[in-house]
Amino acid sequence: MIELKQVTKRYGAAAAVSDLSFRAPEGQIIGLLGQNGAGKTTTLNILTGYMPPTSGQVLVDGMDMLTHARECKRRIGYLPERPPLYDEMTVRSYLAFVCELKEVQPRAIRQHVREIMDVCGLHEVQGRIIGHLSKGYRQRVGIAQALCGDPPVLVLDEPTVGLDPRQVAEIRQLIRRLGQKHTVIFSSHMLPEIQQLCQRVVILHKGRLIREADMTALTDGDDSLRLRASIAGAQKELLPALQSLPCVRRVKTLPGSGKNMTEVLLECAPDAIPAPQAQLFSLLCGLNAPLHMLSQERDTLEEFFLRLTSEDDAAL
Repeated sequence: MIELKQVTKRYGAAAAVSDLSFRAPEGQIIGLLGQNGAGKTTTLNILTGYMPPTSGQVLVDGMDMLTHARECKRRIGYLPERPPLYDEMTVRSYLAFVCELKEVQPRAIRQHVREIMDVCGLHEVQGRIIGHLSKGYRQRVGIAQALCGDPPVLVLDEPTVGLDPRQVAEIRQLIRRLGQKHTVIFSSHMLPEIQQLCQRVVILHKGRLIREADMTALTDGDDSLRLRASIAGAQKELLPALQSLPCVRRVKTLPGSGKNMTEVLLECAPDAIPAPQAQLFSLLCGLNAPLHMLSQERDTLEEFFLRLTSEDDAAL
């Protein structure tokens, strides 16, 4: 549906994004994840045709954004970080105005606006001045204007920023509903939000793409098996023995380790033979070190993101 190919955006000698390539398949909610300054807003501005890339290509339904800008932009609804609202207009008149800008047939505007207000929960404030609305309702109006013209792709930049917990929950539910009929790309630095809503995630760090994958592949991938163990015994004796196991890639001590009890997180090869659990049991039996607890750990998106960006920083 929409794709970036080797996109770079430079401001003088500084690159906001570098050699960025990813695609948003039809009918998915895709999260664009990164810390502040990672290049999320720049990427979305390029993706929607708001600004051109220095190099690279944006394709919408196979059409180049630079050579077929009008056709491409018809297919995209955009909520910028600062919604383009006219505070002196009512909600209904503003949405009708946006429909005119997006060349909705005049005879269809009234019904189209009514349907959009129904989707976004705006009927009760349709006659109110936008400047008098709460932050939550203003954000709903911002999403509503992105829906004008019924574009198949919605691009939302930090749609829940600045909202209270109740408003955040309402906007997340709205995004979830929109994802049933639209391809939705939204940026956030709030990892629980991405994990709750998205089928796919694109992670940016310092303007570069460092991972693109389905959500389940990130948090449930088979690249490593992580075992948390509580073992009776001193660290100085246990750690060298644990590190010597053929299946173990890394050993990390955890808070709670004491003189006679060691808490560790073992990162193991998942396809090891014998299995990592069996190797661990054999080792501890030989050391006469009772195993008090053993569990398999799965990354949250937050843990995965922090580890991935730390590894990327170390590689630079």
